[in-house]
Amino acid sequence: MARGENIVRYTQAPPTRAASAVYVMLTAQVLSLAALVIFEHTRGHRLAAQLAEFGGRPHGADAEAVVGAVTVFALLIMLVAGTSIAAGAAYVTWLVRARQANDRSAPTGPVAAAWLIPGVNLVAPAVLVDEVWRGTRPPSGQRGRWLSLLAAWWVSWLATLALITIRLPLDASAGDLTGMGVLELGSAAVAAVLCACTVRELTRLQHAARSPRTVRSGAFRTLSPPNPAPGSTPIGRTG
Repeated sequence: MARGENIVRYTQAPPTRAASAVYVMLTAQVLSLAALVIFEHTRGHRLAAQLAEFGGRPHGADAEAVVGAVTVFALLIMLVAGTSIAAGAAYVTWLVRARQANDRSAPTGPVAAAWLIPGVNLVAPAVLVDEVWRGTRPPSGQRGRWLSLLAAWWVSWLATLALITIRLPLDASAGDLTGMGVLELGSAAVAAVLCACTVRELTRLQHAARSPRTVRSGAFRTLSPPNPAPGSTPIGRTG
């Protein structure tokens, strides 16, 4: 008699909807930033000059001349801020669910700490994403390609962060509203595309890993037949 035990294990469903939300919000973020840069180049310089001429407090006819442009500028600033926050929230949600797709018991605390603790957030998020990649148990030979993609995304993100938080305040001129330009927009767009590529790659790998994997527990063993019941004829023997 042969006996074996098959254990079929399914991975948790990959966070496909969360990944789609990341794509949508990254697109919205880049488009809103592009709108701000276009406004800066077409109207921003003249608006900044008008506000400087009015001492920042236009009134009467002067106010009517700039109120529309100021309103558009304020709306664009709020749009960029809103889409950036939404993109960050969507990405954190995806990362939490991606980790739990590999391990249902994975806590959410490390993800929040990785992004919120100053200094740590310059390295830890990329480490967590790489951890998710390794947890999908990808086919051999893909490690180098993945690390290149991950490094390109993270370097582009750090470059964008440096341009916005360090370069703009130091290089701001009186003739601009925000100082945002094509360089900052291009860096943000590259970072967004590469971020989406990492999300897509991990989601693809988790979909592939979701197929049932059969683990054979113990080898098949040949066992002695049980003792026949009294009065019965054992199999293979005749009276």
